[in-house]
Amino acid sequence: MQPDKIKNKGQARLFENQYLEMLTKTHPLVIWGMYLPVIGYLLYYSVAQAGWGVAQAAGIFFLGVSGWTLFEYIMHRFVFHFVTERPRLRRIIYTLHGNHHEYPRDKQRLFMPPVPSLIIASVIFGLMRLVLGMAAFPYFPGFMLGYLLYGTIHYAIHAWRPPFPWAKPLWRNHHLHHYKSEERGFGVSTSLWDRVFGTFFKG
Repeated sequence: MQPDKIKNKGQARLFENQYLEMLTKTHPLVIWGMYLPVIGYLLYYSVAQAGWGVAQAAGIFFLGVSGWTLFEYIMHRFVFHFVTERPRLRRIIYTLHGNHHEYPRDKQRLFMPPVPSLIIASVIFGLMRLVLGMAAFPYFPGFMLGYLLYGTIHYAIHAWRPPFPWAKPLWRNHHLHHYKSEERGFGVSTSLWDRVFGTFFKG
């Protein structure tokens, strides 16, 4: 998926149709505004209707946040960087993630846009409900908060310098992923899984 040349200005044209093209862009505040009410309501529902105590719901919620980080790593490594010679599949991967590698400073495509985001989130919640039962109600909000934090960190990495000294390894890991090797540095919100699975940039 390595583009011939990384472009630090401009953005890819993904669809000829202007309305479809518009739906591929968003701002972080739009996504936060979409999901914060969902997170709040599901946490309320977890305690008021789903039968979880506050401490239990909080524990499952934070498991969801942690669960997101592993999901993020797996998706980034094995889905967004899937290698194939099939043109249609290559086009899908480019639309999902490849355009970000070609135009890493395109701030309008650092979050999944609202329409596909809502569809994917609904499918994930449905699967969690099947697998986790009532625990999905506190787990999913934590998972989605993890996603919001990931997206915000990703946006910050591409838009600004690290604001704190402890954030420098995250910035370095992701910038090296873009500008040195796409085969390492898959974690964005944390470098934990890169360290666990041996894909962290050393030195």
